[in-house]
Amino acid sequence: MQDKQRQILVTSALPYANGSIHIGHLLEYIQTDIWVRYQKMQGHTCYYICADDAHGTPIMLRAQKEGISPETLIERISDEHQTDFKDFSVKFDNFHSTHSGENQRLANTIYEKLNEKGHINKRTIKQAYDPEKEMFLPDRFIRGECPKCGTSDQYGDSCESCGATYNPTDLKNPVSAVSGATPIEKESEHYFFKLSDFEEMLHKWTRAGHLQVEVTNKLDEWFEAGLQEWDISRDKPYFGFEIPNAPGKYFYVWLDAPIGYLASFKNLCDKTELNFDEWCKVGSDTEMYHFIGKDIIYFHALFWPAILEGSGFRKPSAIYAHGFLTVDGQKMSKSRGTFITARTYLNHLNPECLRYYFAAKLGAGVDDIDLNLEDFTARVNSDLVGKVVNIASRCSGFIKKRFAGKLSASIHDEALFKIIVDANKNIANAYETREYSKAMREIMTLADKANQYIDDHKPWVIAKEKVRDEELQSVCTMGINCFRLLILYLKPVLPVLAAKTESFLNIAPMQWQDAASALTDHEINKFKPLMTRVEKEHVDAMVEESKEDLNVSETRQAVLTGPLADDPIADEISFEDFMKVDLRIAKIVKAEHIEGADKLLQLTLNLGDETRNIFAGIKSAYAPEDLEGKLTVMVANLAPRKMRFGLSEGMVLAAGPGGKDLFILHPGKGAEPGMKVK
Repeated sequence: MQDKQRQILVTSALPYANGSIHIGHLLEYIQTDIWVRYQKMQGHTCYYICADDAHGTPIMLRAQKEGISPETLIERISDEHQTDFKDFSVKFDNFHSTHSGENQRLANTIYEKLNEKGHINKRTIKQAYDPEKEMFLPDRFIRGECPKCGTSDQYGDSCESCGATYNPTDLKNPVSAVSGATPIEKESEHYFFKLSDFEEMLHKWTRAGHLQVEVTNKLDEWFEAGLQEWDISRDKPYFGFEIPNAPGKYFYVWLDAPIGYLASFKNLCDKTELNFDEWCKVGSDTEMYHFIGKDIIYFHALFWPAILEGSGFRKPSAIYAHGFLTVDGQKMSKSRGTFITARTYLNHLNPECLRYYFAAKLGAGVDDIDLNLEDFTARVNSDLVGKVVNIASRCSGFIKKRFAGKLSASIHDEALFKIIVDANKNIANAYETREYSKAMREIMTLADKANQYIDDHKPWVIAKEKVRDEELQSVCTMGINCFRLLILYLKPVLPVLAAKTESFLNIAPMQWQDAASALTDHEINKFKPLMTRVEKEHVDAMVEESKEDLNVSETRQAVLTGPLADDPIADEISFEDFMKVDLRIAKIVKAEHIEGADKLLQLTLNLGDETRNIFAGIKSAYAPEDLEGKLTVMVANLAPRKMRFGLSEGMVLAAGPGGKDLFILHPGKGAEPGMKVK
């Protein structure tokens, strides 16, 4: 029942050391932890590695705002992250930081090898510069009036009002979002990684089974557009590693962040007897897997393998991407209380409930999954409490009271026991291929069979007749064995429940091969409640705690990280003017990127009897594949506007502070394209 022993290195994407872990992050770490725990139960050598991503401008600015050093900030955040992970039973074999000696040495080594082989290019570029803070400004840190339509408070590269794109130097009355000063234009020499040098290798590698099919297909878009040079440098002041022989130039955070995987493993190797070179050299027979979100595919599936190839390190065995998490069908929202941090969840609910619910929803693809709070409550209570734990509670009391905790010497129903044992292979395959939802369905089907067995034999009836004690002991022993196998199969998902079960059953930690044998002629301990029901009031309390007061100034600072003034309220309009707006339900038939547009997506909308073309400034919050097939609301009688990219025939309604926190409207049940919104 056990494969040949494997040597496996596993990573999750590095959490950014600038904020708390939330349940959207936890989706990835729980997915990875389940896979790692399964591999270890199979007897494989498997190391789960992670680190805090601790460099970059946002961390530098936050530390300045708090009046502390970046090192103090990232140390504090790391402690918080590790505590949250531990409390959710996400068990790393090593958790490190990208701001470490190991990472700096590896980053320098990799850069120097790339440079020696001619894969680094230098050229001078012009950038906006803050004369007060004495720093170059990324586009998102510049705001001003649109040079086309005059709308105020627009980003440095495009206008969210008219859709125009431009250079930051074209903005009228530009200001730095960091200091409020007027930026100047300044030249600077930057270092670029020549990604196109590896195009042939990447084209083959991305089609050789290392990626999910959906990811490979997505990468075709970038290959068709041509692989561009990647700016890997940033000017001081910057919190990061200075580039060798380039004073005042720092590695861009996205260069040294993935190197942090190797650095964390190097840190583990230095603390143990592991040989780093044997695991990381080209041709190594060890395995390396990255679990990531679909939003960072470009860095992991193109830049990362190219950098490894160019510097003489082994490439990943596979990269597994997952989708985003929605809550009650929508993006997580602070105002609705569904932007839930790990700690807020832990203040109210059992972390194993979330681990199980994620497992019950996760497949091997990149589809988004939804945490429906009502379904979450019902499923956990039904599956874990009502089906699985209930088996032990129905049988253990009789064993303890009537037989001094001693199980019978044989199994009462060999046929049923064999069915549950034989399911081992399918469940194991589902874990291996990350089809967790399939595994959970099969386990719950087995739980139904076990409960039906108990219902059919009715131990509570047998117990009334003393002469049937042998039968009572045998039936309850069968129930306990069914329960043990179910918990064994659930152990990668529910390690705490498994540990409580092992204590209750008085057995050693269960391994996967233990499913083959029955637990008989064995003394168990007194049963104690292993899991309690999820109560609606606890879920409601969690949501309530998650709600935040979204006053405008806090939202501005969160989005801009700078002291810009609030937008004034526009001149009032009459009710009659408002009633002229015709809102209609529209189906998003197609969504696609626009070449040269950083904020806009092109949407094709079906209004029932006609199709409209819309340019919407929602690219920061949505990927095209997230939108296609969904219903939304549009202003149908807005005069068409000629834009740089074509004619926009209406407007999609969206709200939010900006960036990723921007939400299009989703009509409820019964909505159809063309229907009028009143």
